Amino acid sequence: QVQLVEAGGGLVQAGGSLRLSCAASGRTFSSYAMGWFRQAPGKERELVAAIKWSGGTIYYADSVKGRFPISRVNAKNTVYLQMNSLKPEDTAVYYCVADQRQYYSDSYYGPWDYWGQGTQVTVSS
Repeated sequence: QVQLVEAGGGLVQAGGSLRLSCAASGRTFSSYAMGWFRQAPGKERELVAAIKWSGGTIYYADSVKGRFPISRVNAKNTVYLQMNSLKPEDTAVYYCVADQRQYYSDSYYGPWDYWGQGTQVTVSS
């Protein structure tokens, strides 16, 4: 069974940085895509960034492009989201996701099968 465990959320001032991590277990993830969604109160869930374990197309939402690089360390089965130049509008619960079908997608559009429990990120102004 796939497990995704996020860590690294918290409270930070605008302009600051946080790094989220997602430790994945329960599968061999070489043919999976991994990503990060976020959901703010009263807003729709948004795919923030996505990456494949084996390389290839990386996706970023326009709202985070240039600020939130996504990376992975295959030997640790861990995906990271480095969040820089944080803004109050980045406040949300951030979820790590994994999906095997998305590995074959360049758009990363559509459902994701596996979700972590979420970690809160709060950016104060």
